[in-house]
Amino acid sequence: MQAGRAGRARATLLRDGRHKQAAETLLDSATIMETAALQTATTTSRAAGLWLALALTPTLGPSRARKLVEHFDSIENVFHASLTELEAAGLPAAAAQSIATGKSEELAQEEMVRAVAAGAQLLALSDPAYPPRLKQIYDPPVVLYVRGEVEVLSRPGIALVGTRHPTPYGIGMAERLAQDLVNRGLVIFSGMARGVDTAGHRGAIHAKGKTVAVFGTGVDVLYPRENRKLSEQILGLGGALISEFAMGTFAAPQNFPIRNRIISGLSLGVLVVEAGEYSGTRITARCALEQNRDLFAVPGNVTNKNSWGPNTLIKQGAKLTATWEDVWEELPAELQQQLVPETSESKPPSTASLFEDDQALGPAERKIFALLKPDEATHIDELVERLEPDVSSSEIFAALFELELSGKIRQLPGKNFVKAF
Repeated sequence: MQAGRAGRARATLLRDGRHKQAAETLLDSATIMETAALQTATTTSRAAGLWLALALTPTLGPSRARKLVEHFDSIENVFHASLTELEAAGLPAAAAQSIATGKSEELAQEEMVRAVAAGAQLLALSDPAYPPRLKQIYDPPVVLYVRGEVEVLSRPGIALVGTRHPTPYGIGMAERLAQDLVNRGLVIFSGMARGVDTAGHRGAIHAKGKTVAVFGTGVDVLYPRENRKLSEQILGLGGALISEFAMGTFAAPQNFPIRNRIISGLSLGVLVVEAGEYSGTRITARCALEQNRDLFAVPGNVTNKNSWGPNTLIKQGAKLTATWEDVWEELPAELQQQLVPETSESKPPSTASLFEDDQALGPAERKIFALLKPDEATHIDELVERLEPDVSSSEIFAALFELELSGKIRQLPGKNFVKAF
């Protein structure tokens, strides 16, 4: 019996030893994986810091910074180079001294603290998550500040741009097209400026889709301020706010044309909705052509100065765009298959149309709807004057409320009304 108990004890000890050894092996494996992940994250963070140091180096733009890294074979070698080697590579004296003395790295460390405090992450040109389409342009930013989802920057999308002073027609078309394109799985890229940009972002949000705003300021400086709620909605729906400018950069006029290449660079194509002859939208359109992006334009009334831009682009070869289908049919067939939502398989294909069916409206609603225009606001006093005595004032007010509630019309400031798209 004693021998039996001794045997069982030895078996228990042996079993416990095996379990302990297996647990230690698993622990070692987990430790190795954690260490590898930490080393990868540290390496990525280190690289991002060095790229940021280049971006903050005086007189060193994106193109020269990229060429400098190519010259020294790696970003690390740039910061190991001597002052003589940096000057021999063609750097201006101020830039060479800033790198050689470590001043650029000091600036980068301070900047990274500010970025983290603002909830932004840095995306360097060498980062695997850097948007591939943006990397293909002539002068991609060496560092992007990103608030929100990084992944959305690499998704297929359309840039929607236009004037800061749109007509009701321009606002309606921007919102309608953005909403329809988002419903087909595309991301809307724009600059969150007043006017068409804001309308494009708003349309994407109404469709519960993803949109990306490219700032001409620091990613922590909201401009214009009235778009604060819009920016929160963009982040809340999985979009992103991005910038190449340092934290705290104010809204300097020269920064906005610079950021336009990013808007077009992220996209598959650029859609122009209303732009005057001297609008900054022309810069984005030119960037799109230089970057080999598709160019789309919404035609407008030839007597309206905001129609000059898109109408001229159409004459020069841009795709005339009236509905989302005009954009969709230019996308590669493989991409269309990837973007079509799964729910669409059980639904018959729909055809885009700008014309609303008013047969379901009541008598008063139908009369009001017939008087309203999508590109010109009508004041409520004019509606009352034209419809009385056939329709009473109370019926007009009730009908306007129902039409607005159903989304068929929009109320503008001053009790003016337009057809919605």
